[in-house]
Amino acid sequence: MSVAEKAPSPPLLFSSIFLLTLSLLASPSTSDTDSFVFGGCSQLKYLPGSPYENGVNSVLTSFVNSAMFAAYNNFTVPAGTTSADIIYGLFQCRGDLDQSTCSRCVARAVSQVGTLCAGACGGALQLEGCFVKYDNSTFLGVEDKTLVIKKCGPGSDSYDTNALTRRDAVLGYIGASNGDGGAYKFYRDGWSGDVRAVAQCVQDLSPEECQDCLGEAIGQLKSNCGAARWADMFLAKCYVRYSEGGDHSHGGHDTNDDDEIEKTLAILIGLIAGVTLVIVFLSFLGKVCETAKEGK
Repeated sequence: MSVAEKAPSPPLLFSSIFLLTLSLLASPSTSDTDSFVFGGCSQLKYLPGSPYENGVNSVLTSFVNSAMFAAYNNFTVPAGTTSADIIYGLFQCRGDLDQSTCSRCVARAVSQVGTLCAGACGGALQLEGCFVKYDNSTFLGVEDKTLVIKKCGPGSDSYDTNALTRRDAVLGYIGASNGDGGAYKFYRDGWSGDVRAVAQCVQDLSPEECQDCLGEAIGQLKSNCGAARWADMFLAKCYVRYSEGGDHSHGGHDTNDDDEIEKTLAILIGLIAGVTLVIVFLSFLGKVCETAKEGK
């Protein structure tokens, strides 16, 4: 059997590419908990192969290992002989996740922050389901109400005063000192009618610091987003989010997602059309060759 006979025929090649295309469309690359929210890196860099690099790798590995058993942990890792060579880090999962989902989320976050912040002395990354951060400047147990990211959904003429009242009520509920009428909770959720809200503090904060951070986040959310149908307010050590009537910025497809899907489909359609043209050309060329052989 010749080499040419071993190669797949053009129709088989086309079928394989088409099935691969369908599988790519049918299989999303990430789950809702793995969706990217924000990330950032320090400007200070470390030298490749330095003890500090080993320290960063140790902290990130500790995140992944610890997340198999806990939803939160923090670490202090020496990476040299001076205080500037100490690496501080923590990870935290969203309070409603089971342990296996938490573990997968942290592993993905570690992978992404390692790529995003390669060579940086510090980095932070928030996915829908978890948060990781490391730095050589201590931040553990330090309250930080710096605005990191805010997202305000569109307003609506149909967003009546009753809906706004329900929103304020549920935000007041999750912003209360206990969140549910019981003991203090670092993660809270609540709803009133079709308005749902969630809030979470990083667990290195004290209950008093958590309340202060959440109060700031809720105040900024109300003043910045008005009567938006959904809104997200992420501060450095806490966040508050709400949605009304199922509208939200996370866990679904927004306008940007739809645009990306359309672009992807256009590329795939172009690829399939290109392969089809190649097949037609090869078929035509084959017939020409056969005609030429018969003419000899």
